[in-house]
Amino acid sequence: NVLKCRPPQNRNPQPDEVDACSPYLLRQVELVKPRVILAFGAFAAQTLLGTDITIGKLRGRTHQYRGIPLVPTYHPAACLRHPAWVRSVWEDLQRARDVLEAA
Repeated sequence: NVLKCRPPQNRNPQPDEVDACSPYLLRQVELVKPRVILAFGAFAAQTLLGTDITIGKLRGRTHQYRGIPLVPTYHPAACLRHPAWVRSVWEDLQRARDVLEAA
Protein backbone atom coordinates (compact mmCIF):
# COMPACT_ATOMS: atom_id res chain seq x y z
CA ASN A 1 0.00 0.00 0.00
CA VAL A 2 1.14 3.52 -0.63
CA LEU A 3 -0.55 4.74 2.59
CA LYS A 4 0.07 3.84 6.20
CA CYS A 5 -3.65 3.54 6.94
CA ARG A 6 -6.79 2.53 5.07
CA PRO A 7 -9.08 5.29 3.79
CA PRO A 8 -12.73 5.21 4.90
CA GLN A 9 -14.99 2.75 3.07
CA ASN A 10 -11.91 1.19 1.49
CA ARG A 11 -11.84 3.92 -1.18
CA ASN A 12 -8.77 4.82 -3.20
CA PRO A 13 -6.54 7.33 -1.42
CA GLN A 14 -6.90 11.01 -2.27
CA PRO A 15 -3.85 12.83 -3.69
CA ASP A 16 -3.29 14.74 -0.44
CA GLU A 17 -3.27 11.45 1.49
CA VAL A 18 -0.70 9.99 -0.88
CA ASP A 19 1.40 13.15 -0.56
CA ALA A 20 1.22 12.98 3.24
CA CYS A 21 2.47 9.38 3.33
CA SER A 22 5.04 9.58 0.51
CA PRO A 23 7.98 10.61 2.71
CA TYR A 24 7.40 7.56 4.93
CA LEU A 25 7.20 5.22 1.94
CA LEU A 26 10.34 6.71 0.39
CA ARG A 27 12.25 6.36 3.66
CA GLN A 28 11.12 2.76 4.07
CA VAL A 29 12.31 1.94 0.56
CA GLU A 30 15.67 3.58 1.35
CA LEU A 31 16.03 1.56 4.57
CA VAL A 32 14.84 -1.78 3.22
CA LYS A 33 16.75 -1.52 -0.09
CA PRO A 34 14.48 -4.01 -1.86
CA ARG A 35 15.92 -5.86 -4.84
CA VAL A 36 12.44 -5.90 -6.41
CA ILE A 37 9.06 -4.35 -5.65
CA LEU A 38 5.90 -6.30 -6.42
CA ALA A 39 3.07 -3.77 -6.79
CA PHE A 40 -0.27 -5.46 -6.10
CA GLY A 41 -3.12 -3.61 -7.78
CA ALA A 42 -3.67 -0.74 -10.13
CA PHE A 43 -3.54 1.99 -7.53
CA ALA A 44 -0.17 0.95 -6.10
CA ALA A 45 1.38 0.36 -9.51
CA GLN A 46 0.03 3.57 -11.03
CA THR A 47 1.04 5.66 -8.02
CA LEU A 48 4.59 4.31 -7.86
CA LEU A 49 5.07 4.57 -11.61
CA GLY A 50 3.38 7.98 -11.91
CA THR A 51 1.03 6.87 -14.67
CA ASP A 52 -2.63 6.27 -15.40
CA ILE A 53 -1.99 3.28 -17.67
CA THR A 54 -4.25 0.38 -16.70
CA ILE A 55 -2.87 -2.50 -14.66
CA GLY A 56 -3.68 -4.84 -17.54
CA LYS A 57 -1.27 -2.90 -19.74
CA LEU A 58 1.36 -2.35 -17.02
CA ARG A 59 1.67 -5.96 -15.99
CA GLY A 60 3.66 -8.48 -17.97
CA ARG A 61 6.93 -6.57 -17.87
CA THR A 62 9.37 -5.10 -15.38
CA HIS A 63 9.38 -1.34 -14.75
CA GLN A 64 11.65 0.83 -12.61
CA TYR A 65 10.84 2.73 -9.42
CA ARG A 66 13.76 4.92 -8.34
CA GLY A 67 16.18 2.44 -9.86
CA ILE A 68 14.47 -0.59 -8.31
CA PRO A 69 12.80 -3.18 -10.54
CA LEU A 70 9.02 -3.03 -10.09
CA VAL A 71 6.69 -5.80 -11.22
CA PRO A 72 3.02 -4.77 -11.33
CA THR A 73 0.29 -7.36 -10.93
CA TYR A 74 -3.38 -7.68 -10.10
CA HIS A 75 -4.53 -7.18 -6.51
CA PRO A 76 -5.47 -10.42 -4.72
CA ALA A 77 -9.02 -9.10 -4.17
CA ALA A 78 -9.36 -8.63 -7.93
CA CYS A 79 -8.42 -12.28 -8.41
CA LEU A 80 -11.31 -13.28 -6.16
CA ARG A 81 -13.64 -11.47 -8.55
CA HIS A 82 -11.82 -12.64 -11.68
CA PRO A 83 -10.35 -16.12 -11.06
CA ALA A 84 -8.89 -16.25 -14.58
CA TRP A 85 -6.40 -13.55 -13.50
CA VAL A 86 -4.72 -15.90 -11.03
CA ARG A 87 -2.55 -17.32 -13.80
CA SER A 88 -1.39 -13.81 -14.74
CA VAL A 89 -0.45 -13.13 -11.12
CA TRP A 90 1.49 -16.40 -11.03
CA GLU A 91 3.39 -15.29 -14.15
CA ASP A 92 4.13 -11.93 -12.52
CA LEU A 93 5.40 -13.66 -9.36
CA GLN A 94 7.72 -15.75 -11.53
CA ARG A 95 8.92 -12.54 -13.22
CA ALA A 96 9.72 -11.04 -9.80
CA ARG A 97 11.58 -14.22 -8.85
CA ASP A 98 13.58 -14.03 -12.09
CA VAL A 99 14.54 -10.44 -11.28
CA LEU A 100 15.76 -11.55 -7.85
CA GLU A 101 17.76 -14.42 -9.29
CA ALA A 102 19.39 -12.11 -11.85
CA ALA A 103 20.44 -9.60 -9.18
